[in-house]
Amino acid sequence: MELNEVLNTRKSIRKYQDRPVEEEKIKEMLEAAILAPSWKNYQTSRYYVAQSKDARNQVAAALPEFNQNNVQNAPVLIVTTVVLNRVGFNRDGSTVNELGNGWGYYDCGLHNANLLLKAAELGLGTLVMGIRDADALKDVLSIPENEAVVSVISVGYPDIDPVRPKRKEIDDIAKFY
Repeated sequence: MELNEVLNTRKSIRKYQDRPVEEEKIKEMLEAAILAPSWKNYQTSRYYVAQSKDARNQVAAALPEFNQNNVQNAPVLIVTTVVLNRVGFNRDGSTVNELGNGWGYYDCGLHNANLLLKAAELGLGTLVMGIRDADALKDVLSIPENEAVVSVISVGYPDIDPVRPKRKEIDDIAKFY
C-alpha cells in the first residue's frame, strides 16, 4: 500500500471484529513507532500491550464508559507513555525552553502516528483515547513513576467502515510568507 493510500484510508475505529491480532503485526506496528524521530534520538516513548482478556479488561476499566463501549471487542489495547525529565532538558536538569516535558509528549505523538499508519497498512483499525485514569493504568501495568501515561490505543480488525469526517483545507491551517 502506498503512503497516500494509507493516509487516506486510516480512520478512527469504534467497533472491532471478534478476531485476534497476530502478534507479528503488533510487533511491526511497534517497529514503525521506533523509526519515528525523537529529541536527540532519546526514544523515550514506551508501549504497554494488553492482549490477554484480563489485561484488556483492566485497561478498559480505566477508560470512561463511552470509550469502554468503543473498545469492547478490541483484541489489543496499547497504553503509551513517555519517560519524563529527559527530552527537553539539559544535563543539569534545567529545561531547554518553556516546553520542558512537552517535547517528550511531542515525540510520543510522532511515534504513535507511525504506529497508527502501520496499523492501517496492515489492515487494522485503531482508536486513540486520551481520556483515561492514568493512576489506575500505572497500577494495573506497573508503569514506573518516572513515566507519564499519554494515551490508550485500541487495535483490531474493523467491524465498520465509518465515513471520514471532513478535513480542513490547507488555507484553513497554513499561512505562507
